[in-house]
Amino acid sequence: MRISNLNVRITFQKNAVVIDKIGNHTNEWKDYYSCYATVSGETGTEQAIVGETVENVEVCFSVRYCEKISSIISTKYRIIFRNEIYDIMAVDHFSYTKKYLKFKCRKARR
Repeated sequence: MRISNLNVRITFQKNAVVIDKIGNHTNEWKDYYSCYATVSGETGTEQAIVGETVENVEVCFSVRYCEKISSIISTKYRIIFRNEIYDIMAVDHFSYTKKYLKFKCRKARR
């Protein structure tokens, strides 16, 4: 991977349970780690759901390896890129070479 290709900034967010003053439990997304990434594999399709046309966008983010990134799993983390939310569908460790990781993501519907 060429370092010059890491040209966009992304932020990983972690899902955490927060307890308020009276003991209520709520889920909250908190910033976990921010780094530069390469964006690739952008695909998009349109689909009609209940009379509404929605866009399905899939994209891959490749980042350099570090200890914080290596512990990310798809069920508890998401990615913020250009103020859009991307749900992580899969993490590719590239044979655990500890050089870089690739995250296959889908744009979240709001």
